Amino acid sequence: MTDNLTTREQPDRSKINMNQIHEVRYWTKHLNVSKEELQKAVEKVGNSAAAIRKELAVE
Repeated sequence: MTDNLTTREQPDRSKINMNQIHEVRYWTKHLNVSKEELQKAVEKVGNSAAAIRKELAVE
């Protein structure tokens, strides 16, 4: 089976990857926080989106 580079998979919204600029942009906008606030939360509780929402008290 060959890799099809024309299709894109759905992003994994259950994890936050701080190494991907587009993900950081999405999450900072979605959670209404700065990149620094997001980074601190990830360092504190890990990259789980649910844990980050809980840490930042975002529904």
